[in-house]
Amino acid sequence: MSAKVIALLNSHIEGDNEQFLSLALQLAAQEAREGRIEQAEKVKALVQKARDRQRQPKSSSAQGPIPLARPRADLEGIVASSYPRTGLCGMVLSDDVASRLASVVRQQNQRTALRDNGQIPATHLLLVGPPGTGKTMTAEALAGELHLPLFRVRLESVFSRFFGETSAKLGLLFEQIAQMRGVYLLDEFDALGARRSESNDVGEIRRVLNAILGFMELPNSTDSLVIAATNCAEMLDEALARRFDEVIEYTLPNKNAAKAIVAARLGKFQIPKRALTKLASDMDGLSPAELGRAVDSVTKDAILDNRSQIEPQALAKALQARHAFRNKFRRQNGR
Repeated sequence: MSAKVIALLNSHIEGDNEQFLSLALQLAAQEAREGRIEQAEKVKALVQKARDRQRQPKSSSAQGPIPLARPRADLEGIVASSYPRTGLCGMVLSDDVASRLASVVRQQNQRTALRDNGQIPATHLLLVGPPGTGKTMTAEALAGELHLPLFRVRLESVFSRFFGETSAKLGLLFEQIAQMRGVYLLDEFDALGARRSESNDVGEIRRVLNAILGFMELPNSTDSLVIAATNCAEMLDEALARRFDEVIEYTLPNKNAAKAIVAARLGKFQIPKRALTKLASDMDGLSPAELGRAVDSVTKDAILDNRSQIEPQALAKALQARHAFRNKFRRQNGR
């Protein structure tokens, strides 16, 4: 008798429902690998229905604290877990990006209906764009929308701390994705491309690349969202980039978007719309993260000075300081 079947029965006896469903998904993955796709899909559909039933609202008196999902012990140090409470409504996004992310959420929420009709939801996303444009926040927002844990994986840490064991560590990560549904953010994904340029790393990087390519070809038994974020899409292997269900590009905000980001960040410390419009030139070229830091700096001063308003001149100075820092950084790096 299969060890997985024994473990399945044991989890049922122990009343560990989540372990029971995870093991059922492992059996489904095994069926798929052995060519019994129809059987695998039936098992996954049943697991999905069981989990959907678990998530049905209960009376407030029956609800307890939500257990925090954690990465397995051998992944600690390179994977951080959290339960974000943000949502997409808290982000200022272009119409195209907002529409595509809303479609991903809809597919995830109605994935059983898709599978019943021979389709699968989008699960692999590639987010491309300059630093600070909202890629990491998007992963947090998607986790919040779907009420799933966010697992943030720093690929650069995998390389620097476990070089020579990278493929093995990634294998452990893939096992967790197959067993625990969540949103997995592969941060600094361009580390794969950067390392490929180092001649002494070619063999290891090729093994890592093949491992990731193989993983992306396997059925996603938990329908987890796997999100890769990169600042340098041109450094990615073409074969890898083609395997993503969605490639979403993030750009610096235009003037209207920049004003919306600043207004939202100001909160109760709003300044007149006319003054905000005059600051548009100072906002131009800054990322959402840079705009947020500029606003936060003047907001903190107002709080500590017991002021209920922010002077537009103070905000203009903070925005200009962000530009100065950016220009200095570019000169230092020869950009």
